[in-house]
Amino acid sequence: MKSEEFASAHDMQSEQQYIELYEQAREMIFSHAPEAMNAVRDEAFENFRKQGFPSRKVERYKYTDIAKLFAPDYGVNLNRLEIPVDPYEAFRCDVPNLSTSLYFVVNDTFYNKALPQAHLPEGVIIGSLRENPHFIEKYYAKLAKTSEDAVTALNTMLAQDGMVVFVPKNVKVDRAIQVINILKATPSNAQRQVPDLMVNRRVLIILEEGAELKMLFCDHAADDKNFLATQVIEAYVGENASLDLYCLEETHAKNVRISNVYIDQQANSRVKHNVITLHNGITRNKLDLTFSGEGGECQCYGCVIADKQQHVDNNTLITHKVPHCTSNELYKYVLDDKATGAFAGRVLVEHGAQKTSSQMTNQNLTATREARMYTQPMLEIYADDVKCAHGSTVGQLNDAALFYMRQRGISLDEAKLLLQNAFINEVIDKMQLEPLRDRLHHLVEKRFRGELNKCEGCKLCK
Repeated sequence: MKSEEFASAHDMQSEQQYIELYEQAREMIFSHAPEAMNAVRDEAFENFRKQGFPSRKVERYKYTDIAKLFAPDYGVNLNRLEIPVDPYEAFRCDVPNLSTSLYFVVNDTFYNKALPQAHLPEGVIIGSLRENPHFIEKYYAKLAKTSEDAVTALNTMLAQDGMVVFVPKNVKVDRAIQVINILKATPSNAQRQVPDLMVNRRVLIILEEGAELKMLFCDHAADDKNFLATQVIEAYVGENASLDLYCLEETHAKNVRISNVYIDQQANSRVKHNVITLHNGITRNKLDLTFSGEGGECQCYGCVIADKQQHVDNNTLITHKVPHCTSNELYKYVLDDKATGAFAGRVLVEHGAQKTSSQMTNQNLTATREARMYTQPMLEIYADDVKCAHGSTVGQLNDAALFYMRQRGISLDEAKLLLQNAFINEVIDKMQLEPLRDRLHHLVEKRFRGELNKCEGCKLCK
């Protein structure tokens, strides 16, 4: 271990170090977590032991070496030591007129020492899993099956708390819920700073029938340290309910982020899922969305801007289990320098899911010969009355457009910036929160100008 305060793994096979860590620290983990989370922990451990980390031969992980990412000797705050940060003092949102209810998650702990003076509708609950164990018993680890994904299993066996958002029947939350995920590696009573830190974040979202919610997650690294963050989000969207889920990453080059999002939609529900990567180190996002009731609709959008040696891998699976559902995906990447991007999307239309409508589009720009983009859109259809299409493109900026702009006195760099902006802003324009959309247009331009190369805090909220 790196210190008595922080449990740690050893230099050996990636999965073996976490197996040994769990076996040695099991009692400590159980002592700091609610009983309902502990109830599924041993099963998750056994599933992780059986699977091990997926190799790149596994179809859904072929573009990211997961075992390599988990190989370093990360510290894990299993003893729940307090991290000295008052986020409400350190962060101020400067998105004009966004009017959100602002909450914080420090590493993997919901910050409840001070909460916003938010006037939430009656019955709405936003808090920690530890303080709301009844939600864990009913919903926790039901969508995120540990037998099907080793990272989800690892997260389930090590996570000790998390965040829950519950919106009761027919309740509309008018103000967007904004959550800042802060990565910080300095505990209050540690003998020294921990050089590398792993956190395991858990989020549970429950929308009952007819409920409406908009949520924005913003990932931020407060220390210039090596971080590895696993995240599992489970979202239950009830009949006629509506969920807008925005996930923005603006961390730094030393950050590894592995996020698995599981969404279940009931009849006539609506989901908008937006993932935006503006600055990162290595990012791997997985989305599993299932239509369990007829008449559901989802809009899934993603935009990625990467340069230097950054790596961004988005993997989606949309399962149409029932008839009369609609899915639409649009992911766009702009890659510069030696950046690597990957998009693998799969739409599965099961037997009997007639009248399915699905469109999947992945469009990419590579600004250099060294940048690499891997794209793999897939349709798997077992019904005969459907309208499904998919397509992908990988190319460079239009030479004719560049020539046209330069002939009118626009410099080459400015012309490239304008074309890249126009390309990526198609995704930004899909977002429903107008103040956020306007702010992201500004951030995207700054990113292309190289003004966000070094993380100086969450540009949305500092």
